[in-house]
Amino acid sequence: MKCPYCGDEESKVIDSRPTEDGERIRRRRECLRCRMRFTTYEVVETVPLIVIKKDNSREPFDRQKLLNAMLRACAKRPVSYDALERAVSSIEQSLMSSYDREVSSVRIGELTMQELKKIDEVAYVRFASVYQQFADVESFFTELKKLMGDRKEKI
Repeated sequence: MKCPYCGDEESKVIDSRPTEDGERIRRRRECLRCRMRFTTYEVVETVPLIVIKKDNSREPFDRQKLLNAMLRACAKRPVSYDALERAVSSIEQSLMSSYDREVSSVRIGELTMQELKKIDEVAYVRFASVYQQFADVESFFTELKKLMGDRKEKI
């Protein structure tokens, strides 16, 4: 770290502690050349996640957009906001833990359906009906039959 007083690049850390928000580390340093002290802040550098949409356009991943879609699917259902927050965090963590910085909207939709299926089956069906754009009633019933089959296997 370059000293702001003399420009030397050699310093030692005297004290480290997290900031109040816990997002950064505050470090007190001392220049080994001029002995002056200065403060630096260390933050985690994150690489943005890019979503590849169905039309091949790209946009940054938006956590709030995903949460809003899940809120719409859960409208008038007994699902807590905290449960949806946890689901979105789980999806986001899954996406971030992969080494790919670009992810398809299809993958996000699949992960969202998996999470909604665990939370509320009606919300899952609502989301799936919009997400999968069922062509007709028959394809919608096919999905419902699969869901019913999954329920019977659990029992």
